[in-house]
Amino acid sequence: MTNAITVPRGPVAKTRLFFRTHWERGAPGQPTPAWVLRFAYMTWLVAFAFKLLGSSWDVSWHFKFIRDDFAPPHLINTVGTGIVIALVAIHTYTGLGCDRRSLRLMQWGLGLFLIAAPLDVINHRVNGLDLTAWSPTHLLLYIGTGVMLAGVIDGWLKFAEPGRVRTLVLTGLWAFFLENAFFPNGQQEYGIVGLRAWERGEPEAEPSLLNFAAQQIGHPVDRAAVLHFTMPIADWVYPLWGIGMSAVVLLLARRTIGHAWAATAVAGAYVAYRMLIWPLLVAGTFPASTIPFYLLFVGLAVDLAARRGVLTGVLVALLGYGVLEVQSLLGIAPPFAWWTLPVVLVAVTAAWWVTATRSRIRASSQPT
Repeated sequence: MTNAITVPRGPVAKTRLFFRTHWERGAPGQPTPAWVLRFAYMTWLVAFAFKLLGSSWDVSWHFKFIRDDFAPPHLINTVGTGIVIALVAIHTYTGLGCDRRSLRLMQWGLGLFLIAAPLDVINHRVNGLDLTAWSPTHLLLYIGTGVMLAGVIDGWLKFAEPGRVRTLVLTGLWAFFLENAFFPNGQQEYGIVGLRAWERGEPEAEPSLLNFAAQQIGHPVDRAAVLHFTMPIADWVYPLWGIGMSAVVLLLARRTIGHAWAATAVAGAYVAYRMLIWPLLVAGTFPASTIPFYLLFVGLAVDLAARRGVLTGVLVALLGYGVLEVQSLLGIAPPFAWWTLPVVLVAVTAAWWVTATRSRIRASSQPT
């Protein structure tokens, strides 16, 4: 019956067709028509695109204005969240496009996000600005989104047919995963630009925001207050997370995508987005950030070390810290601590060993 259906082009028409022909209760893991699978996962990409645009504007917004629960960036993010809720409900009810594990990850991720969102509102009401991307409620938001994305990646890997579309969608999903994981580092990337703007006598933040931030620590609006507002995170956090964590994510992306330059493509997609959003924020008179160009070289290191995987940690450390240092010398990077380099080297090497061992175990368990 499915083969006889003429699938329309538009998303509204496809949605109507889906509910007319496939809206019935089902267990996870049942066969899914190809058009339904593609439509569902393309819609996932749209949902995460809304969340990405909202979150990008949101962090810039918070470096200019006092927080507002109904600020436009929050509303854009909410559109993405609404689409996600609908998608998880559809997967849950029909069982299409997912198995038990991928569905559970989607559900748990959405649940964590929906718990974190009101807690974050309460946290801001109690603690004021709380302008740090590393607060507990913010971390819970990232974790929820990350778990959700892991479920979507898992489902697409299991159900999509090999081919170009599978690779492109998987690359896009991993780029969203990298963005979500990297997001807390935006605190320093926007903060250093904001601090320098204040030092030039051209503050990006509104006077009401600067006054409010200074009052929170019982201080006049001086450099110490602005430094506390813009750069409250220790210098060792930025490279550990930006290089070490990103390398681990890109390792996983390369292994699942399975193409020679997959890690570079994922990192490149994220850096390209940051380059695109930068002039749009500037044109809109919103604060901009430094751009993590070094991420592209972290991805390149992961790909170059693929045939000599044990060298992954060394290449990531050399290229990642080397390019970050060049950015720093050019004045377009936050301050960072060099002593973290051996920590990243060891951690990334250990991550490579774990993923390689698991791959070998999985391969040996497959029937020949």
